[in-house]
Amino acid sequence: MKPYKNKINRIRSFALALIFIGVVIMYVGIFFRSNEIVMLIFMFLGMLAIIGSTVVYAWIGTLSTRAVRVQCPNCGKHTKVLGRVDMCGHCREPLTLDPNLEGKEFDIAYNKKVKQEK
Repeated sequence: MKPYKNKINRIRSFALALIFIGVVIMYVGIFFRSNEIVMLIFMFLGMLAIIGSTVVYAWIGTLSTRAVRVQCPNCGKHTKVLGRVDMCGHCREPLTLDPNLEGKEFDIAYNKKVKQEK
């Protein structure tokens, strides 16, 4: 199981990956210079990936402005928390804003909207 990361950083990493994927798709289109239709399709798909990354960046930017900013008790740096539980963006310390979850083992299932079992 890979380590859990801060939600905002994961979404930003996904948007950055979309940019690189879009550039690679457009680069593959260059190999089809003899067939212009195929080349244009690859260029269009690459541009869609880059535009998609722009949308994701704008979405996480607006989400980040509404996130609660807290000071991590472990490293002392400020980080933003999305949901009931999240990780510190600097030291990966589990953080929660719910007093009922303090002292419990970190589980991302606490962020689900379904009714929690006790």
